[in-house]
Amino acid sequence: MHEHQLNNWQHSHNFARINRRGESRTKWVLVLTFTTMLVEIVAGMQFHSMALLADGWHMSTHVMAFMIAIFAYRYSRVHEQDQTFAFSPAKVSVLGGFASSVALAMVAFMMMAESAERLVAPQAIQFDEAILVAVAGLVINLLSALLLSDHHHEHHHHEHEHHHDHEHHHHHHDHNLRAAYLHVMADAMTSVLAIVALLAGKYYDWDWLDSVMGFVGALVILVWAWGLIKETSPVLLDQGIDEHYRRAILDTLEEDGECRVSDIHIWRISPSHHAAIIVLVTRFPRPPSYYKTLLASFVHLDHVTVEVNACVGDECVAE
Repeated sequence: MHEHQLNNWQHSHNFARINRRGESRTKWVLVLTFTTMLVEIVAGMQFHSMALLADGWHMSTHVMAFMIAIFAYRYSRVHEQDQTFAFSPAKVSVLGGFASSVALAMVAFMMMAESAERLVAPQAIQFDEAILVAVAGLVINLLSALLLSDHHHEHHHHEHEHHHDHEHHHHHHDHNLRAAYLHVMADAMTSVLAIVALLAGKYYDWDWLDSVMGFVGALVILVWAWGLIKETSPVLLDQGIDEHYRRAILDTLEEDGECRVSDIHIWRISPSHHAAIIVLVTRFPRPPSYYKTLLASFVHLDHVTVEVNACVGDECVAE
């Protein structure tokens, strides 16, 4: 009986959900992108083209992001019920993103060094072969975009048929799909730039343009890595929420003029979920559930712990 009652007070700690529908399509895109990336990097080395290398490495950033997402999803599913993590395995993907952003920044700096070297001492580029590989890369990118956009629309239609309860969950997955689609389009853009640079080199002897493309690719990767570092490090460092949101929480709790918040800690347990520990002092204590209900409108607060302390006489005077 006691066991059964406990269930009423428990809740899910799984903050890393994903929709299984259409997973196979996105996996196909991953396989295609991964293969193209390998071919472009090997061909870039073989045919001495920085533009091809830059295109291949730029693709690798998206492959890495995708692999981390898949790994984190699987890992979260395996550890969903155990107590390995204090809250949930959701930070696994955040840590993966942070680690990959550091690795990618290093790759970008290596590419810059290599491009600078090529500007000073150019290498003979095998243009015809390089152009062929770049065009093949572009075709595969466009095919991937087609696969994703097709599924994107189909998914959107499917989403509207669902009950309101699932709205946030579907929106979240839709956002992932959109991100994957944008990655593929960004790859297509770098493929186009690589082809332009190689054609200019072949027909106008502008060999330096190939090295410049190495710099452009490295810059794109650096911007992406920096964005990822800025996005992931606050979560890993338990950074709180913005002051405006925090203030709103305090105001909601202290609205009656009797209740004072003496200690408050709010931190992220996944990119869009927060936990909070709140200590209250009041002359007329109520059960913690009352205060939790007051905070129900704050959708980002997923895991709230409230401690209520009664104060007597002079203790209750506001500081």
